[in-house]
Amino acid sequence: MSGNPAAEAARRRTFAVISHPDAGKSTLTEALALHAQAITSAGAVHGKGARRGVASDWMEMEQARGISVTSAVMQFEHRGQVLNLLDTPGHSDFSEDTYRVLAAVDCAIMLIDAAKGLEEQTRKLFDVCRHRGVPVITFVNKWDRPGLEALELLDEIESEFRLRPTPVTWPVGIAGDLRGLVDVREPGRMLRYTRTPGGSKEALEEVVDADRAAAEEGEDWTRAAEELALLSETGGEHEREPFEAGVSTPVFFGAALSNIGVRLLLDAVVDLAPAPAPRPLRAGGTRPIDAPFSGLVFKVQANMDRAHRDRIAFMRVCSGVFERGMTVTRAATGRPFATKYAHSVFGQDRTSVELAYPGDVVGLVNAAALRVGDTLYAEKSAEFPPMPTFAPEHFAVVRPADIGRTKQFRRGIAQLDEEGVVQVLVSDRRGEQAPVLAAVGPMQFDVVQHRMENEFGAAVRLEPLGYSLARATDKDGAEALNRSRLVHGEAMVRIRDGVHLGLFPNRWHTSSFEREFPDSPLEPLIAAHE
Repeated sequence: MSGNPAAEAARRRTFAVISHPDAGKSTLTEALALHAQAITSAGAVHGKGARRGVASDWMEMEQARGISVTSAVMQFEHRGQVLNLLDTPGHSDFSEDTYRVLAAVDCAIMLIDAAKGLEEQTRKLFDVCRHRGVPVITFVNKWDRPGLEALELLDEIESEFRLRPTPVTWPVGIAGDLRGLVDVREPGRMLRYTRTPGGSKEALEEVVDADRAAAEEGEDWTRAAEELALLSETGGEHEREPFEAGVSTPVFFGAALSNIGVRLLLDAVVDLAPAPAPRPLRAGGTRPIDAPFSGLVFKVQANMDRAHRDRIAFMRVCSGVFERGMTVTRAATGRPFATKYAHSVFGQDRTSVELAYPGDVVGLVNAAALRVGDTLYAEKSAEFPPMPTFAPEHFAVVRPADIGRTKQFRRGIAQLDEEGVVQVLVSDRRGEQAPVLAAVGPMQFDVVQHRMENEFGAAVRLEPLGYSLARATDKDGAEALNRSRLVHGEAMVRIRDGVHLGLFPNRWHTSSFEREFPDSPLEPLIAAHE
């Protein structure tokens, strides 16, 4: 029997972990699952060769490179709350995938490397969070290694993000010499940690009172106390309303690889992160939590299970109760969709799910009809805003290495386009037999080559094109570009949505085209760094 959707939503927290590459994002994901007792041993990210695979990085290519190139979902419970943790690609080449994930969460943990501070991809991802109204919890990672001063990091967050940092934990000892942590809410004591061998288990935590901490830690304790007093005087205390409004960010310190400070961060997700709320609709207004079922498809992924070669559409439940086997409507077509096979996903592992509530992520298996950005609903119609497509900056013609594998080639390219791995373009000049792949970053091409060969049995050849800019146009604009005097410039159509694009080597060529055809529109697309 289904439960009350509003009550169930109130005990759910759906969040993502975002960071610059190599800041320790997948390691933190594992550490959070470990502290929630969802796993018994964390896989530390040590890089190529020596790296043990983390539960959220299941693709062979990810395990080989030691990076996340696709999003993953992990659901577990902590303190009676259901946590839906969406791990995201850290590499900037996969910004589109991260953006889609951020459309499905209510909060994000922004991971910062203590030694490097705010890095380029961190800035980009924070901008996306701000644009989407996603509140951010900050975790300063790797405090057990040499790095910047704590106050310096707070200043950097405030000056660059215009975001008021409100520390919830504070380090005793400089970066590289972590003596312990102070929970700002209980300032009269210090938490001291003893790392377990290899960091595969929770670090042992000891509570040390203020007198003993002062005696044993001396100047480190005194400096930490003085810094906390200074922060208190300047209004650095956490408040819920500014946090949820995107004005402030609660800050935590620790070391994910050693499992230090992770429990406090996990508790903060339960205590501070917002529960699912009514979501905006495309036509205006919102879909209440207790309205009939609705869901948003934010990710499509094929071949997670090599034995079955299936396809999963990841759907965020937005309202009502999802029941396995229910027939829902796909808003884009008005056609019914049967949810016979529905799974709860934990990394690569999955179990059948009978019921799901707002905030939960459900994997709909063999959902060939579904696309990224689809809205599903029951009873009362609903449609959520469409997912934007980022402006590609890298282009390459793709052809099958073996002409005898043309059928598999076409099927594979279509599949990767539907998943959003790359954008697939066609033009009158080249024809459908030579589609053009358009990507935000070149590593997307590596993923295409790997998956085409290993999953579809159709190795491919890529021929880079000398374009770096794409502009949206219409049919008349495309025809104008094809007859333009420009030597470099080409009109194409994006298969996924039929949008006409003009491709150019640089801004000079776009300006030349606009001077030659002032009545033909060229509209900028959303850039990955916006």
